[in-house]
Amino acid sequence: MPRQLITSGSPFEAQVGYSRAVVQGDWCFVAGTTGTDPETKVMPDSVVEQGKNALKVISKALEDAGFAFSDVVRVTYYITDAAYWDELGQATAPVFGDIRPAASCVIAGLVKPDMKIEIEVTAFKG
Repeated sequence: MPRQLITSGSPFEAQVGYSRAVVQGDWCFVAGTTGTDPETKVMPDSVVEQGKNALKVISKALEDAGFAFSDVVRVTYYITDAAYWDELGQATAPVFGDIRPAASCVIAGLVKPDMKIEIEVTAFKG
């Protein structure tokens, strides 16, 4: 089965050399996605709003690939401060609360100082 590359149209994809998502067979791998508002291109200050924005972009990538959040089997959260963990559920529980994918959370520095969260997912249809 051929590999399918999904783009969000971000100039960073070509600049850095990545796809928003890659579909291989029954699998969809969505790249780490930060919280810039997909319409206004503004980075909100709130980790909750950043998380919601990242999930909007991820949702579109999954949809473009023929997948849905219900297909997500793995999610990784990268946050820049452990204190954000308690707030993060406000953004993620409405999406993943019933799906309950395997999850990890890593405290890490991100590319820009205003970025507080990055989310990546893996989805499977089988």
